[in-house]
Amino acid sequence: MERLEKAAISYHEQPAALDEVREALSRAAAAPDARAETLIALARASFIWGDVRAKTDTDKLDAYERGRQAARRALEAMPRSAAAHFWYATNTARWGQVKGVMRSLFLLPEVQRGIDTVLELDPVFPGVYALAGNVFYELPAMFGGDLGKAETMFRKGLALDPHFTGMRVGLAKTLIRRGRTAEARRELEAVLAETTPTNPAEWIVKDVPDARRLLSSVKDAR
Repeated sequence: MERLEKAAISYHEQPAALDEVREALSRAAAAPDARAETLIALARASFIWGDVRAKTDTDKLDAYERGRQAARRALEAMPRSAAAHFWYATNTARWGQVKGVMRSLFLLPEVQRGIDTVLELDPVFPGVYALAGNVFYELPAMFGGDLGKAETMFRKGLALDPHFTGMRVGLAKTLIRRGRTAEARRELEAVLAETTPTNPAEWIVKDVPDARRLLSSVKDAR
């Protein structure tokens, strides 16, 4: 698990380490009596790998599906594991995002159950607020999308972890869509000015480029 923790925050420096960690966890998880902790780690590694190493949508979908299956097996052994519920819901949500929102609405109840369960089991789990915020942001209003709820979730998550830069980007996107561009710019500038991001790799690879792109779009719209 220590190798996964290191790879998860340093893949910008050693991207191939994610491949090695995922392969090792896949081998360990193949055992019928694999520990729940191993399965949860594989679910997490699969999600990260799908996000940053997969080259095609097919590869992404396969990674997220493997993450779902690993988390489901973990839940059979540890049904009250907040981490297992989170990684099941997160992989499911990302699988649906790649597939297309309208083509994957049947998965929405599973994602929402996962969010609700994590909030019940561990309300100080920052990642679940990012997941919930993004679900409320991405969904059309007729299917439960709600920018007000998205903002609330992102702000609750940032109250728990102010250095969670992906959460701050999510809040900024929500504020832009709500027409509050001055507030959004402050959030995006905070992402760029961050000196101690919770996840340095995610900050460098995803959040800084997203923040710069969004800042540029806000300026162009003025």
